[in-house]
Amino acid sequence: MKKALTTFVLALLVLSLGAGAQAQGDDSAITATRVVGKVTEINAPAGQMTVKTEAGSVVVANLNAKTTYERVPPGETDRSKAVKITLTDIAVGDGVVARGYMATDRKSVPAQQVIVVSQSEIAKKQDKERAEWRQRGLSGIVASVNPQTKEITVTTRTADGSKPVIVPITDKIKMRRYTPDSIKFSDAKKSSFEDLKVGDQFRGKGDKSPDGARFTPEEVVTGAFRTVGGAITAVDAATGEVKISDLQTKQPLTVVVRKDSTIKRITPEFMQKMMQGGGPGGPGAGAPGGAPSQGGQRPAAAPGSAPPQGGSTSPAGGGRPPAAGGAGAPQGAPGGPGGPGGGGFDIQRIIDSLPVSTLAELKTGEMVLISSTTGADPARVTAITLVAGVEPIFAMLQARQGGAGGGASRPPNLGTINIGIGGP
Repeated sequence: MKKALTTFVLALLVLSLGAGAQAQGDDSAITATRVVGKVTEINAPAGQMTVKTEAGSVVVANLNAKTTYERVPPGETDRSKAVKITLTDIAVGDGVVARGYMATDRKSVPAQQVIVVSQSEIAKKQDKERAEWRQRGLSGIVASVNPQTKEITVTTRTADGSKPVIVPITDKIKMRRYTPDSIKFSDAKKSSFEDLKVGDQFRGKGDKSPDGARFTPEEVVTGAFRTVGGAITAVDAATGEVKISDLQTKQPLTVVVRKDSTIKRITPEFMQKMMQGGGPGGPGAGAPGGAPSQGGQRPAAAPGSAPPQGGSTSPAGGGRPPAAGGAGAPQGAPGGPGGPGGGGFDIQRIIDSLPVSTLAELKTGEMVLISSTTGADPARVTAITLVAGVEPIFAMLQARQGGAGGGASRPPNLGTINIGIGGP
Protein backbone atom coordinates (compact mmCIF):
# COMPACT_ATOMS: atom_id res chain seq x y z
CA MET A 1 0.00 0.00 0.00
CA LYS A 2 2.82 2.39 0.89
CA LYS A 3 4.60 1.65 -2.40
CA ALA A 4 1.39 2.23 -4.35
CA LEU A 5 0.83 5.55 -2.59
CA THR A 6 4.39 6.64 -3.32
CA THR A 7 3.99 5.75 -6.99
CA PHE A 8 0.77 7.76 -7.12
CA VAL A 9 2.42 10.77 -5.52
CA LEU A 10 5.36 10.60 -7.93
CA ALA A 11 2.94 10.42 -10.83
CA LEU A 12 1.23 13.56 -9.53
CA LEU A 13 4.58 15.31 -9.43
CA VAL A 14 5.43 14.33 -12.97
CA LEU A 15 2.04 15.29 -14.36
CA SER A 16 1.82 18.61 -12.44
CA LEU A 17 -1.84 18.38 -11.57
CA GLY A 18 -4.09 21.43 -11.56
CA ALA A 19 -5.19 23.96 -14.11
CA GLY A 20 -6.79 27.36 -13.87
CA ALA A 21 -7.40 29.48 -10.81
CA GLN A 22 -9.04 27.67 -7.91
CA ALA A 23 -9.82 28.38 -4.30
CA GLN A 24 -7.12 26.89 -2.07
CA GLY A 25 -9.68 24.59 -0.42
CA ASP A 26 -10.64 23.17 -3.83
CA ASP A 27 -7.10 22.77 -5.18
CA SER A 28 -6.58 19.14 -6.20
CA ALA A 29 -2.82 19.51 -5.70
CA ILE A 30 -3.43 19.82 -1.94
CA THR A 31 -4.71 16.88 0.13
CA ALA A 32 -4.74 16.00 3.80
CA THR A 33 -1.29 14.39 3.47
CA ARG A 34 0.65 16.25 0.76
CA VAL A 35 1.06 19.21 -1.57
CA VAL A 36 2.29 19.05 -5.19
CA GLY A 37 3.79 22.10 -6.90
CA LYS A 38 6.95 24.09 -7.49
CA VAL A 39 9.45 25.51 -5.03
CA THR A 40 9.17 29.31 -4.99
CA GLU A 41 11.24 30.10 -1.90
CA ILE A 42 13.63 28.33 0.47
CA ASN A 43 14.34 29.80 3.91
CA ALA A 44 16.86 27.39 5.37
CA PRO A 45 17.47 29.28 8.67
CA ALA A 46 13.73 29.29 9.37
CA GLY A 47 13.35 25.70 8.21
CA GLN A 48 10.69 26.59 5.61
CA MET A 49 10.06 25.91 1.93
CA THR A 50 7.29 27.70 0.03
CA VAL A 51 5.41 25.59 -2.52
CA LYS A 52 3.11 27.03 -5.20
CA THR A 53 0.67 24.72 -6.94
CA GLU A 54 -0.25 24.85 -10.63
CA ALA A 55 -3.55 26.49 -9.64
CA GLY A 56 -1.73 29.23 -7.72
CA SER A 57 -2.26 28.08 -4.11
CA VAL A 58 0.65 28.64 -1.72
CA VAL A 59 1.63 26.20 1.03
CA VAL A 60 4.55 26.56 3.44
CA ALA A 61 6.36 23.27 4.14
CA ASN A 62 7.89 23.36 7.61
CA LEU A 63 11.15 21.38 7.72
CA ASN A 64 12.93 19.79 10.65
CA ALA A 65 15.81 17.45 11.41
CA LYS A 66 13.68 14.37 10.65
CA THR A 67 12.56 15.56 7.20
CA THR A 68 13.96 13.34 4.43
CA TYR A 69 14.80 14.55 0.93
CA GLU A 70 14.88 12.62 -2.35
CA ARG A 71 15.25 13.45 -6.04
CA VAL A 72 13.73 11.48 -8.93
CA PRO A 73 14.50 11.83 -12.66
CA PRO A 74 11.84 13.63 -14.76
CA GLY A 75 9.04 11.27 -15.80
CA GLU A 76 10.18 8.52 -13.43
CA THR A 77 7.66 6.85 -11.11
CA ASP A 78 9.90 4.02 -9.89
CA ARG A 79 10.85 4.78 -6.28
CA SER A 80 14.04 2.73 -6.63
CA LYS A 81 15.39 5.39 -9.03
CA ALA A 82 15.21 8.07 -6.33
CA VAL A 83 18.45 9.33 -4.77
CA LYS A 84 18.85 10.83 -1.32
CA ILE A 85 19.74 14.52 -1.23
CA THR A 86 19.82 17.37 1.27
CA LEU A 87 17.96 20.67 1.49
CA THR A 88 20.95 22.46 -0.07
CA ASP A 89 20.48 20.39 -3.26
CA ILE A 90 17.00 21.83 -3.84
CA ALA A 91 16.56 24.98 -5.94
CA VAL A 92 13.76 27.44 -6.59
CA GLY A 93 11.79 26.21 -9.58
CA ASP A 94 12.15 22.51 -8.81
CA GLY A 95 9.01 20.39 -8.90
CA VAL A 96 8.16 19.11 -5.42
CA VAL A 97 5.91 16.84 -3.39
CA ALA A 98 5.95 17.66 0.34
CA ARG A 99 4.33 14.93 2.44
CA GLY A 100 2.93 15.38 5.92
CA TYR A 101 -0.35 16.11 7.69
CA MET A 102 -1.79 19.29 6.20
CA ALA A 103 -2.96 22.08 8.51
CA THR A 104 -6.73 22.63 8.64
CA ASP A 105 -6.40 25.90 6.69
CA ARG A 106 -4.39 24.02 3.99
CA LYS A 107 -1.69 26.67 4.07
CA SER A 108 1.11 24.80 5.85
CA VAL A 109 2.38 21.26 6.27
CA PRO A 110 5.02 19.82 8.64
CA ALA A 111 6.97 17.95 5.97
CA GLN A 112 8.06 14.42 6.81
CA GLN A 113 9.28 13.73 3.28
CA VAL A 114 10.22 16.00 0.36
CA ILE A 115 10.52 14.54 -3.15
CA VAL A 116 11.79 16.81 -5.93
CA VAL A 117 12.38 16.82 -9.67
CA SER A 118 15.17 19.17 -10.70
CA GLN A 119 14.07 22.08 -12.88
CA SER A 120 17.31 21.84 -14.88
CA GLU A 121 16.75 18.13 -15.48
CA ILE A 122 13.17 18.81 -16.59
CA ALA A 123 14.49 21.43 -19.04
CA LYS A 124 17.09 19.00 -20.41
CA LYS A 125 14.47 16.30 -20.88
CA GLN A 126 12.12 18.72 -22.64
CA ASP A 127 14.90 19.99 -24.91
CA LYS A 128 15.79 16.41 -25.84
CA GLU A 129 12.14 15.60 -26.58
CA ARG A 130 11.68 18.73 -28.71
CA ALA A 131 14.81 17.93 -30.72
CA GLU A 132 13.59 14.39 -31.36
CA TRP A 133 10.16 15.61 -32.50
CA ARG A 134 11.87 18.02 -34.91
CA GLN A 135 14.34 15.47 -36.30
CA ARG A 136 11.95 12.52 -36.56
CA GLY A 137 8.69 14.36 -36.95
CA LEU A 138 5.99 14.65 -39.58
CA SER A 139 3.23 17.25 -39.58
CA GLY A 140 0.37 17.95 -41.92
CA ILE A 141 -3.36 17.60 -42.53
CA VAL A 142 -5.27 14.30 -42.51
CA ALA A 143 -6.54 13.94 -46.08
CA SER A 144 -8.17 10.50 -45.83
CA VAL A 145 -8.91 7.75 -43.31
CA ASN A 146 -9.06 4.06 -44.34
CA PRO A 147 -10.82 1.96 -41.68
CA GLN A 148 -10.16 -1.29 -43.56
CA THR A 149 -6.36 -0.98 -43.59
CA LYS A 150 -6.16 1.27 -40.52
CA GLU A 151 -4.11 3.75 -42.48
CA ILE A 152 -4.44 7.49 -42.93
CA THR A 153 -3.08 9.78 -45.60
CA VAL A 154 -1.41 12.94 -44.33
CA THR A 155 -0.78 15.83 -46.71
CA THR A 156 2.50 17.48 -45.83
CA ARG A 157 4.59 20.21 -47.44
CA THR A 158 7.91 19.48 -49.12
CA ALA A 159 10.29 21.33 -51.45
CA ASP A 160 8.16 20.01 -54.32
CA GLY A 161 4.87 21.21 -52.86
CA SER A 162 2.17 19.16 -51.17
CA LYS A 163 2.90 15.44 -50.84
CA PRO A 164 0.68 12.61 -49.54
CA VAL A 165 2.24 10.34 -46.93
CA ILE A 166 0.69 7.02 -45.86
CA VAL A 167 0.66 6.52 -42.07
CA PRO A 168 -0.29 3.09 -40.65
CA ILE A 169 -1.96 3.24 -37.24
CA THR A 170 -1.41 0.27 -34.89
CA ASP A 171 -2.21 -0.46 -31.26
CA LYS A 172 1.46 0.03 -30.36
CA ILE A 173 1.36 3.73 -31.17
CA LYS A 174 0.93 6.23 -28.35
CA MET A 175 -1.99 8.32 -29.63
CA ARG A 176 -3.24 11.56 -28.11
CA ARG A 177 -5.74 14.22 -29.16
CA TYR A 178 -6.41 17.83 -28.21
CA THR A 179 -9.82 18.28 -26.60
CA PRO A 180 -11.99 21.34 -27.34
CA ASP A 181 -10.50 24.54 -25.82
CA SER A 182 -7.33 22.76 -24.64
CA ILE A 183 -4.11 24.57 -25.49
CA LYS A 184 -1.12 22.62 -24.18
CA PHE A 185 0.64 19.73 -25.91
CA SER A 186 0.76 17.97 -22.54
CA ASP A 187 -3.03 18.30 -22.17
CA ALA A 188 -3.73 16.06 -25.16
CA LYS A 189 -5.78 13.03 -24.07
CA LYS A 190 -5.42 9.35 -24.93
CA SER A 191 -6.94 8.69 -28.33
CA SER A 192 -7.53 5.96 -30.91
CA PHE A 193 -7.81 5.39 -34.65
CA GLU A 194 -11.58 5.88 -34.45
CA ASP A 195 -11.08 9.49 -33.30
CA LEU A 196 -9.22 10.51 -36.46
CA LYS A 197 -11.09 12.72 -38.93
CA VAL A 198 -10.39 14.18 -42.34
CA GLY A 199 -9.17 17.75 -41.86
CA ASP A 200 -7.46 17.04 -38.53
CA GLN A 201 -4.03 18.50 -37.99
CA PHE A 202 -1.49 15.74 -37.45
CA ARG A 203 1.90 15.61 -35.77
CA GLY A 204 3.83 12.39 -35.37
CA LYS A 205 7.22 11.18 -34.20
CA GLY A 206 8.66 8.16 -35.96
CA ASP A 207 10.53 6.99 -39.05
CA LYS A 208 10.04 7.83 -42.72
CA SER A 209 10.58 5.34 -45.51
CA PRO A 210 13.58 6.03 -47.80
CA ASP A 211 11.28 7.48 -50.49
CA GLY A 212 9.28 9.49 -47.95
CA ALA A 213 5.99 7.91 -49.08
CA ARG A 214 5.30 6.18 -45.75
CA PHE A 215 5.73 7.17 -42.12
CA THR A 216 5.77 4.68 -39.23
CA PRO A 217 4.97 6.59 -36.03
CA GLU A 218 5.76 5.87 -32.41
CA GLU A 219 3.68 8.78 -31.12
CA VAL A 220 0.83 10.71 -32.74
CA VAL A 221 -0.96 13.88 -31.65
CA THR A 222 -4.00 15.16 -33.57
CA GLY A 223 -6.75 17.72 -33.16
CA ALA A 224 -9.42 19.76 -34.88
CA PHE A 225 -7.94 23.25 -35.03
CA ARG A 226 -9.14 26.61 -36.18
CA THR A 227 -6.81 29.21 -37.70
CA VAL A 228 -8.10 32.77 -37.78
CA GLY A 229 -6.64 36.18 -38.42
CA GLY A 230 -7.67 39.78 -38.26
CA ALA A 231 -7.07 43.26 -36.92
CA ILE A 232 -7.11 43.86 -33.17
CA THR A 233 -10.00 46.06 -32.05
CA ALA A 234 -9.41 45.87 -28.28
CA VAL A 235 -7.01 44.38 -25.74
CA ASP A 236 -7.95 43.70 -22.12
CA ALA A 237 -4.85 42.58 -20.25
CA ALA A 238 -6.78 42.22 -16.98
CA THR A 239 -9.14 39.55 -18.37
CA GLY A 240 -6.65 38.14 -20.87
CA GLU A 241 -8.95 38.82 -23.82
CA VAL A 242 -8.19 40.20 -27.27
CA LYS A 243 -10.98 41.23 -29.63
CA ILE A 244 -10.40 41.11 -33.38
CA SER A 245 -12.33 41.61 -36.60
CA ASP A 246 -12.15 38.22 -38.34
CA LEU A 247 -10.68 38.63 -41.84
CA GLN A 248 -12.77 35.79 -43.25
CA THR A 249 -16.19 36.39 -41.69
CA LYS A 250 -15.90 40.15 -41.02
CA GLN A 251 -17.45 39.39 -37.63
CA PRO A 252 -16.09 40.26 -34.16
CA LEU A 253 -14.20 37.45 -32.45
CA THR A 254 -13.02 37.20 -28.83
CA VAL A 255 -9.65 35.53 -28.32
CA VAL A 256 -8.90 34.26 -24.80
CA VAL A 257 -5.18 34.31 -23.98
CA ARG A 258 -4.27 32.06 -21.05
CA LYS A 259 -0.96 31.82 -19.21
CA ASP A 260 -0.09 28.73 -21.26
CA SER A 261 -0.90 30.40 -24.58
CA THR A 262 2.12 31.27 -26.74
CA ILE A 263 2.48 34.84 -28.02
CA LYS A 264 5.06 35.51 -30.74
CA ARG A 265 5.84 38.55 -32.87
CA ILE A 266 7.23 38.98 -36.39
CA THR A 267 9.56 41.96 -36.06
CA PRO A 268 10.92 44.05 -38.97
CA GLU A 269 14.40 42.87 -37.98
CA PHE A 270 13.30 39.24 -38.24
CA MET A 271 11.72 39.84 -41.65
CA GLN A 272 14.87 41.56 -42.90
CA LYS A 273 16.95 38.63 -41.69
CA MET A 274 14.63 36.25 -43.53
CA MET A 275 14.85 38.36 -46.70
CA GLN A 276 18.64 38.15 -46.56
CA GLY A 277 18.62 34.38 -46.00
CA GLY A 278 19.67 34.40 -42.36
CA GLY A 279 16.51 32.95 -40.86
CA PRO A 280 15.40 29.35 -40.42
CA GLY A 281 16.84 27.28 -43.21
CA GLY A 282 20.29 28.86 -42.88
CA PRO A 283 22.33 30.90 -45.30
CA GLY A 284 20.85 30.99 -48.75
CA ALA A 285 17.33 30.43 -47.52
CA GLY A 286 14.68 32.48 -49.21
CA ALA A 287 12.32 34.83 -47.52
CA PRO A 288 9.01 33.63 -46.16
CA GLY A 289 6.69 32.79 -48.96
CA GLY A 290 9.51 32.26 -51.40
CA ALA A 291 10.76 35.83 -51.89
CA PRO A 292 14.24 35.71 -53.40
CA SER A 293 17.15 36.17 -51.04
CA GLN A 294 18.28 39.63 -52.06
CA GLY A 295 19.65 42.06 -49.56
CA GLY A 296 17.73 45.28 -49.33
CA GLN A 297 14.56 43.92 -50.90
CA ARG A 298 11.45 45.56 -49.57
CA PRO A 299 9.21 43.45 -47.31
CA ALA A 300 5.73 42.59 -48.55
CA ALA A 301 3.02 45.19 -48.23
CA ALA A 302 0.18 44.95 -45.76
CA PRO A 303 -3.12 43.28 -46.73
CA GLY A 304 -5.22 45.49 -48.96
CA SER A 305 -2.26 47.26 -50.59
CA ALA A 306 -0.64 46.42 -53.90
CA PRO A 307 1.43 43.24 -53.94
CA PRO A 308 5.21 43.53 -54.18
CA GLN A 309 6.58 44.02 -57.67
CA GLY A 310 8.33 41.17 -59.35
CA GLY A 311 5.53 38.61 -59.37
CA SER A 312 3.57 36.67 -56.82
CA THR A 313 5.16 34.96 -53.89
CA SER A 314 4.46 31.75 -52.04
CA PRO A 315 2.28 31.71 -48.92
CA ALA A 316 3.14 30.97 -45.35
CA GLY A 317 1.76 27.50 -45.54
CA GLY A 318 -1.55 28.46 -47.19
CA GLY A 319 -3.04 27.77 -50.60
CA ARG A 320 -1.94 25.17 -53.12
CA PRO A 321 1.78 25.27 -53.99
CA PRO A 322 2.92 25.23 -57.62
CA ALA A 323 4.19 22.02 -59.10
CA ALA A 324 7.86 21.32 -58.63
CA GLY A 325 9.79 23.27 -61.18
CA GLY A 326 6.57 23.84 -63.07
CA ALA A 327 5.70 26.79 -65.20
CA GLY A 328 4.95 29.87 -63.21
CA ALA A 329 6.76 28.72 -60.07
CA PRO A 330 8.29 31.96 -58.76
CA GLN A 331 11.95 32.14 -57.92
CA GLY A 332 12.42 31.14 -54.30
CA ALA A 333 9.02 29.47 -53.99
CA PRO A 334 8.62 25.83 -53.04
CA GLY A 335 9.45 23.99 -56.23
CA GLY A 336 11.38 26.95 -57.63
CA PRO A 337 15.08 27.75 -57.24
CA GLY A 338 16.24 29.37 -54.05
CA GLY A 339 13.45 28.15 -51.79
CA PRO A 340 13.99 28.38 -48.04
CA GLY A 341 16.86 26.05 -47.31
CA GLY A 342 15.91 24.14 -50.44
CA GLY A 343 13.12 22.60 -48.40
CA GLY A 344 10.01 24.71 -48.90
CA PHE A 345 8.38 27.14 -46.52
CA ASP A 346 7.80 25.78 -43.00
CA ILE A 347 5.48 28.10 -41.08
CA GLN A 348 5.79 26.09 -37.85
CA ARG A 349 9.57 26.35 -37.95
CA ILE A 350 9.38 30.07 -38.61
CA ILE A 351 7.00 30.63 -35.69
CA ASP A 352 9.18 28.53 -33.36
CA SER A 353 12.06 30.87 -34.20
CA LEU A 354 10.15 34.10 -33.52
CA PRO A 355 10.81 36.17 -30.39
CA VAL A 356 8.34 35.81 -27.54
CA SER A 357 5.94 38.69 -26.98
CA THR A 358 3.38 39.60 -24.31
CA LEU A 359 -0.26 40.59 -24.12
CA ALA A 360 0.77 44.08 -23.02
CA GLU A 361 2.70 44.59 -26.28
CA LEU A 362 -0.33 43.98 -28.52
CA LYS A 363 -1.69 47.14 -30.14
CA THR A 364 -5.12 48.06 -31.49
CA GLY A 365 -5.13 47.96 -35.29
CA GLU A 366 -2.30 45.48 -35.84
CA MET A 367 -2.91 42.15 -37.54
CA VAL A 368 -2.65 38.86 -35.66
CA LEU A 369 -2.80 35.17 -36.57
CA ILE A 370 -4.34 32.77 -34.04
CA SER A 371 -4.52 29.00 -33.80
CA SER A 372 -6.98 27.34 -31.43
CA THR A 373 -8.88 24.13 -30.97
CA THR A 374 -12.46 24.12 -32.23
CA GLY A 375 -14.66 25.11 -29.28
CA ALA A 376 -18.40 25.21 -28.64
CA ASP A 377 -18.76 28.98 -29.22
CA PRO A 378 -17.79 30.11 -32.75
CA ALA A 379 -17.52 33.72 -31.56
CA ARG A 380 -14.94 32.85 -28.90
CA VAL A 381 -11.64 30.95 -29.14
CA THR A 382 -8.83 30.13 -26.73
CA ALA A 383 -5.42 30.81 -28.28
CA ILE A 384 -2.83 28.07 -28.50
CA THR A 385 -0.54 30.38 -30.47
CA LEU A 386 -1.03 34.07 -31.25
CA VAL A 387 1.37 35.71 -33.71
CA ALA A 388 1.46 39.49 -34.04
CA GLY A 389 2.96 41.58 -36.82
CA VAL A 390 1.75 39.19 -39.52
CA GLU A 391 1.01 41.81 -42.17
CA PRO A 392 3.89 40.55 -44.38
CA ILE A 393 2.60 36.96 -44.16
CA PHE A 394 -0.94 37.99 -45.06
CA ALA A 395 0.37 40.11 -47.95
CA MET A 396 2.30 37.14 -49.31
CA LEU A 397 -0.81 34.99 -49.18
CA GLN A 398 -2.80 37.64 -51.02
CA ALA A 399 -0.06 38.14 -53.59
CA ARG A 400 -0.09 34.45 -54.32
CA GLN A 401 -3.87 34.39 -54.62
CA GLY A 402 -3.58 37.21 -57.13
CA GLY A 403 -0.90 35.37 -59.10
CA ALA A 404 -3.09 32.26 -59.23
CA GLY A 405 -6.02 34.26 -60.58
CA GLY A 406 -7.81 34.29 -57.26
CA GLY A 407 -7.69 38.03 -56.78
CA ALA A 408 -5.32 39.77 -54.39
CA SER A 409 -8.19 41.82 -53.01
CA ARG A 410 -9.75 38.81 -51.28
CA PRO A 411 -8.85 38.01 -47.65
CA PRO A 412 -5.84 35.66 -47.39
CA ASN A 413 -6.68 31.96 -47.22
CA LEU A 414 -5.64 30.83 -43.72
CA GLY A 415 -7.30 27.42 -43.78
CA THR A 416 -4.20 25.39 -44.57
CA ILE A 417 -1.75 27.11 -42.23
CA ASN A 418 -0.67 24.33 -39.89
CA ILE A 419 0.38 25.92 -36.58
CA GLY A 420 -2.13 24.37 -34.19
CA ILE A 421 -0.14 21.56 -32.66
CA GLY A 422 2.78 22.76 -30.58
CA GLY A 423 5.55 20.58 -29.18
CA PRO A 424 6.47 18.94 -25.89
